[in-house]
Amino acid sequence: MTKRNPNWVGCVATSSYNCSMRAVGIKVLKNKLSEYVRLAASGETVLVTDRDRVVAELCPPREGRGPWVSGAAVADMVNQGWLTPAAKPGSGPPTMGEPSADLEDILSWLDEDRGGRPKRAQQTCTA
Repeated sequence: MTKRNPNWVGCVATSSYNCSMRAVGIKVLKNKLSEYVRLAASGETVLVTDRDRVVAELCPPREGRGPWVSGAAVADMVNQGWLTPAAKPGSGPPTMGEPSADLEDILSWLDEDRGGRPKRAQQTCTA
């Protein structure tokens, strides 16, 4: 039996147990982007580094994210408060309400608003 140094540390893992995470530099990522996008699409998370400092993560889409870009854009607008989702999704477009005035009333209000100014003459194109 040999005498061991008390400061000796025996067999320890030097890397993470999470095998689905990789790190890649920006230059390599640029040259092999499609390969790393495929890895992310398959469920892996790729750490993007710049001079050994993590600056971004390339990861699979979050749960509930639609497969189309338009769905992702709408979801982001809702999350940021720019857009309010429909109260009853799937209920269709809003129905037209009753008109608030007849056409004759609207035209008379327009004439009153003009205050006696002459109507614009219709221009016709001649070839």
